[in-house]
Amino acid sequence: MALHTLAVLVENSPGVLARVASLFSRRGYNIDSLAVGPTEDPKISRMTIVLNLEGHALDQVSAQLFKLINVIGIQEMKPAESYERELLLVKVGSNGPALDEVARRYGARVVDKSDNSVVVELVAESDEISALLSDLAPFGVKELVQSGAIALERGVKTLSDRVREEQGLSNPDEGNVAESATADYQN
Repeated sequence: MALHTLAVLVENSPGVLARVASLFSRRGYNIDSLAVGPTEDPKISRMTIVLNLEGHALDQVSAQLFKLINVIGIQEMKPAESYERELLLVKVGSNGPALDEVARRYGARVVDKSDNSVVVELVAESDEISALLSDLAPFGVKELVQSGAIALERGVKTLSDRVREEQGLSNPDEGNVAESATADYQN
């Protein structure tokens, strides 16, 4: 199986996350990571979903996702055509120059220091985060939190642009993506 990252534009309304998550649950698919946040349009949220699926199953999931009424658009984020990052905050039990050197090597920041612990922050690709965690293990990892992946396509075109093209809208002045998706459902 292979990891696939989907960027999904959805209406910013209550219950959308639950409907999307239940779609995967009903079909027995596991979500490796899920990150949801606002977009440049307050009426639209963006989900970044990482799945471990093969081709046909991915096509089925995408088709079923698109059928949900609050889903506006879906784009698979290909690694060569997008930037994908995660956030890690990790608390370790010891301090000192060796810890500072490990953090520096990965481009991580020490965001909090006390006598008995240090909090390190890193924004990076998943494999870099795993490598940092491995190098921090000797310092005594006390606690960590890691976000899901977020991804953005390279180049000038946006996911909103692609959705407008698919819906036959040539520019943003011709209609709001979320409003037109809801209007189509309601008619």
